[in-house]
Amino acid sequence: MAGFLLLLLWDLSGLDLTVARWFGSLNGFALQSHWFWEGVLHGGVKRVQWLPAGLLIAMVVLPLGFMRKLALPQRLQLAGGTLLALALISGLKLGSGTSCPWDLQEFGGAALKVSHWHWGTADGGGGHCFPAGHASAGFAYLSGYFVFRRIDPRVARWWLIGALAAGLALGLAQQLRGAHFMSHTLWTAWLCWLVGALLDAAVSRRRQQTCAPAPTPASGFAAPAPLTPPA
Repeated sequence: MAGFLLLLLWDLSGLDLTVARWFGSLNGFALQSHWFWEGVLHGGVKRVQWLPAGLLIAMVVLPLGFMRKLALPQRLQLAGGTLLALALISGLKLGSGTSCPWDLQEFGGAALKVSHWHWGTADGGGGHCFPAGHASAGFAYLSGYFVFRRIDPRVARWWLIGALAAGLALGLAQQLRGAHFMSHTLWTAWLCWLVGALLDAAVSRRRQQTCAPAPTPASGFAAPAPLTPPA
């Protein structure tokens, strides 16, 4: 809840444009085609971003390394949570009318700045820029934290750090290029966290129901009193 409120405050603050102006001007974004930010952290990662997800799916059947710590239901939760997060972000982007910073008139484009909360409102640009799909290639793996925290807290901690670091690095690369606002990256992180948390809560509830002892059926007849030998 605290993260959600902080994100709402960020949206209301108008800091998206403030941060975008650090890297862009009426002439566009100087780093939009930079060899590292575009060539490596965008184009390079984009070519292999499904490889880790594919490995997770493969290790559901044939676990390797630390994945051997997980039982089959836990491996399914990890892979399923990752795929659900990726699908959610992709679906939201597909239906979003929000354009990227480099599409805005302030940065040499044709679009007007319209809040990403105004669903269905065209801003004059290409749209499909909210939330941050590229950053989800890192944040989608946050579901692994919820799986490992009950098995190995050390692995869970490093998994969390790795997913957050990857998502933030990819989000920063897009921020510098003018492909996303900071809010796009932050909302992607929160949504992927939410998917992992909700899935973990559902799995835990299902496990508790499965392991709960069956109630003793009620009877309409009173149990007979024990026989007492005569004095």
